[in-house]
Amino acid sequence: MPKFLVLLSVMILLVSCDTRTVMSENQAIPGGFWNKDNAVQFTITPPDTTANYNMFLHLRNTNEYAYNNIYLLVSLQYPFGKKVTDTLEYRMANPDGTWLGEGIGNVKENKFWYKEGVQLKESGDYTLTIEQAIRNNGEAQGVTNLAGITDVGFSIEVANEQ
Repeated sequence: MPKFLVLLSVMILLVSCDTRTVMSENQAIPGGFWNKDNAVQFTITPPDTTANYNMFLHLRNTNEYAYNNIYLLVSLQYPFGKKVTDTLEYRMANPDGTWLGEGIGNVKENKFWYKEGVQLKESGDYTLTIEQAIRNNGEAQGVTNLAGITDVGFSIEVANEQ
């Protein structure tokens, strides 16, 4: 019987592994308050400059997050100086207030599309910078300390060749 359980565990691990993911990293937000002036940065060194990749952003939130969406300023700095900045909005909750994303209990993880089928042709290090840009309705100033976001991350997967 123990051999069967070991074999079953190995099979489950093999099936659950995502071999398309080539990079993935998360950073914890200290104290659970994401300050608008504290950008999260990642260094990306693509393993293959000829491959097509799908890039994703990851956010973990708790019930302390008070909004149904999130605005992010996301910049990708290329090795030779080019910089592309996007203002992105993602939905975090359904209209009834239930959280989107995966997870049990108070913490939910969301995986959002960032770029699809992109080639990172320049060899060297890319810098991915993510900032929160939440504003309350009718206010010009952004939320200084955004509560409820516990982790920010990214992942890169090899795109399907079709």
